[in-house]
Amino acid sequence: MRNLPRVLIVEDESAIAELIAVNLRHNGLTPIWTENAERAQIEVDAVLPDVILLDWMLPGQSGLTLARKWRSDTRTKSVPIIMLTAKSEEGDKVSGLDAGADDYITKPFSTQELLARIRAVLRRRTPEQANDSVTLGELTLDGASHRVSHAGQPIKMGPTEFKLLNFLMHHPELCSQQSLLVG
Repeated sequence: MRNLPRVLIVEDESAIAELIAVNLRHNGLTPIWTENAERAQIEVDAVLPDVILLDWMLPGQSGLTLARKWRSDTRTKSVPIIMLTAKSEEGDKVSGLDAGADDYITKPFSTQELLARIRAVLRRRTPEQANDSVTLGELTLDGASHRVSHAGQPIKMGPTEFKLLNFLMHHPELCSQQSLLVG
């Protein structure tokens, strides 16, 4: 069974976060809400979300700094980020997109447009980034957390290796067919 896509909402205004969360739930998505960058990082470290809705102006560390940090990390660099902020000047939008945001929405916003943009970034995600786990022998791959282990011991690997292993573990018949052709 496939889990519902997880959307991390990083927003310090509770009324806005609740409005977003309710709409996400009603549209088949799983919202996770954090109020600041520190809590957002804890959530991302625990389970990689499918999409991040990121406010620019957060207490402590800014959303822009957080976006740059996630883009420079191999584990999080492919997670879509949508900036959702009151900063509406052209220069702000350019800065947000240059920091690594995949999309930029200004407040006030239409919930229907927000949902459409979330669906758009989810469509662009590759099928190899499935959130399910797969085990073959003693090798286990957890798609949600982007972690791999062998006999219970973690294995470090980059995003390209993870995607390739994920694909091969979900399509073991391709490995068998290929070995028949080569052998």
